[in-house]
Amino acid sequence: MKFNALIPELGVRDLAASLDFYVGLIGFSVAYDRPEEGFAFLELGAAQLMLDTIGMGRSFGEAASTPLGGGINFQLEVDDLDGIVSRLAAADWPVVLGPEERRYRTPDGERGQRQLWVRDPDGYLLRPFQPI
Repeated sequence: MKFNALIPELGVRDLAASLDFYVGLIGFSVAYDRPEEGFAFLELGAAQLMLDTIGMGRSFGEAASTPLGGGINFQLEVDDLDGIVSRLAAADWPVVLGPEERRYRTPDGERGQRQLWVRDPDGYLLRPFQPI
């Protein structure tokens, strides 16, 4: 298994609820886990994400207030944005914004993408996108 140079590890309150969101709705898979520590390592394409239950295993003083996500958002490239949109709708999961099409200026010119903004159970903001 190859590990990315930067892998976010999110402190979560309820690992099962987070897995329902990230695996069931967004489409990640569990590469491995350590249930006794409340930990799961997830993958979706080239993206990697770790979930760590606050108060189990090693915690580093994460705040218990809502939401945990604060001002961070994670952009996630996906192959099937429509599938995510459908699963979120079927679960009646609230979407913050979108889906929408946006164009962003980059050093290589404009980049177009379809995207939506959605919060996970702990308030972390996720922006799945598909290039257009």
